[in-house]
Amino acid sequence: MSVLFIEYPKCSTCHKAKKWLQDNNIEFEDRNIVEQVPTAQELEKWIKQSNKEIKSWFNTSGLKYRELNLKEKLPTISDEEKIKLLASDGMLIKRPILVTEDKILIGFKIDEWKNI
Repeated sequence: MSVLFIEYPKCSTCHKAKKWLQDNNIEFEDRNIVEQVPTAQELEKWIKQSNKEIKSWFNTSGLKYRELNLKEKLPTISDEEKIKLLASDGMLIKRPILVTEDKILIGFKIDEWKNI
């Protein structure tokens, strides 16, 4: 099974998730979300696959989210614009992201991750 782990290396939650993967002997490809921002095409595919609303893909606790006043703006823009916005800056995206052949997980919730 191929697993893609998308993280921000300075994120403590990402560190915990990475350690969990290593402790559970799950091989993965590591990708820095800032250096290799997911493309709009990737995000569109993953969002559909995750069965989560686009708004749940935003890093609502991030500085960039607050600087751009996205809490106010998101309800007024289209899904296509939201995806373009996410693809414009990795710091806007909730992390970590785990991409497997049949699952997409965002954030680190051990109960969800145990099912991979």
